[in-house]
Amino acid sequence: MAITKVASLSDLAEAVPYKAEIDGVPVCLVRFGDAVKAVHDTCSHQEWSLSDGGMVYGNEVECSLHGSSFDLDTGQPSSLPATRPIPTFAVQIDGDAVLLDVEAPTNDAPFPDH
Repeated sequence: MAITKVASLSDLAEAVPYKAEIDGVPVCLVRFGDAVKAVHDTCSHQEWSLSDGGMVYGNEVECSLHGSSFDLDTGQPSSLPATRPIPTFAVQIDGDAVLLDVEAPTNDAPFPDH
């Protein structure tokens, strides 16, 4: 797969998790100004959507089910109960288009079940 448009920048609210999907892979997008960060949308603890009620604190997204937080750059969990990282993805912005390739994660974290 190649780079694919997953959302429009204008659709993303500042620091609010947004769920997108590419070929069945759920992705959590978080906008910071004109930049967007992307991680797999599924918490590695209990397969819960990070964008479903999740909150952003600094550079982390918190899962609304049990409170695990994940770094948006590395995918590493910073709080229990999650102990495994989640995949992260490089994002490109082209005008209003938010683009990424889910087959090219920027870390070596395994894809969680979803």
